[in-house]
Amino acid sequence: MIPIRDTIPSRNYPVVNNTLIGINVVVYVLQLAQGGRMSEFVYTYGLVPAKFTVPHIAAHFSTGQLLFSLLSFMFLHGGFLHILGNMWSLYIFGDNVEDRLGSVYYLFFFLLSGFFSGLCHFFLNIHSTAPVIGASGAIAGVMGAYFILYPTSRILTLIPVLIFPLFVEIPAFFFLGLWFLLQLLNAAASGGAMSGIAWWAHIGGFLFGIAALKTLGVMPETRFGDTLRRAVMQKKKSPRFQVIQPRGGTGSREENNLYDTIRITPYEAAAGAKKRINIPRGLTNRFFNVLIPPGTRDGSILRLKGLGRKGPDGEQGDLYLTVRIHQPW
Repeated sequence: MIPIRDTIPSRNYPVVNNTLIGINVVVYVLQLAQGGRMSEFVYTYGLVPAKFTVPHIAAHFSTGQLLFSLLSFMFLHGGFLHILGNMWSLYIFGDNVEDRLGSVYYLFFFLLSGFFSGLCHFFLNIHSTAPVIGASGAIAGVMGAYFILYPTSRILTLIPVLIFPLFVEIPAFFFLGLWFLLQLLNAAASGGAMSGIAWWAHIGGFLFGIAALKTLGVMPETRFGDTLRRAVMQKKKSPRFQVIQPRGGTGSREENNLYDTIRITPYEAAAGAKKRINIPRGLTNRFFNVLIPPGTRDGSILRLKGLGRKGPDGEQGDLYLTVRIHQPW
């Protein structure tokens, strides 16, 4: 299952979340620039339990390097797909959690989630000489917080079925619950990190995210965080990709037309927008572009000719989309 987006728009521009994504990308480029010294770079700034527990290994590192690695490991990645998957998950789940926690608390929450996930791996692999790197544990904490804050949200998910991409909306509590179950099963099967993936770091981060939200609740924004929130640009656009589940009309049995809604922001209503909709039909998916003209009003109806049902006489109905203007902040 590959998450595409969630269905809850964030009210504010996720300045900290996007900054974290940017820092990870910059550090990854810096990591690639090491060339032949990359292994040394990763060993120095990655989390290696043996650096703390094996004296002859610890002797090669300063106290500052040892302490800094407890933070720096979560900004290193093992390859392009590794960082792509992590940053995509952070992009999907992080903006909403930042919305609820506030920018300042969200930053501390992210770093503490990563730190705690590292500790989980450390104590279960106390003499390991393999470096653990990646933001997965911190992002798992964000996912745990999302699990508590938005259990009824829906995650648009890509499920490959043979050669056909199937897009479905899955409740967040089910998607994240299944993800956590898979981490547990992999950890039990592989003994933690023996497969090259720190499963217990994922588990620890996720549980920390849940515990932190349950224990501390949603904390009030600080004065600095409130100033920061007002200073950044608020979101102006709704997701470009939307899933449509059209319904038949209430008229006669011969009714071939289909009906649904499409959501846009006030900015898009005034300036116009282009959306791409997905209409699931069994195991197949049909994609269409929809043009929202400038000056569209709430309740306006867009007619997509020929996208309805085919009647007994072979005549093709139309798809009518009612425009709903949604203020995301």
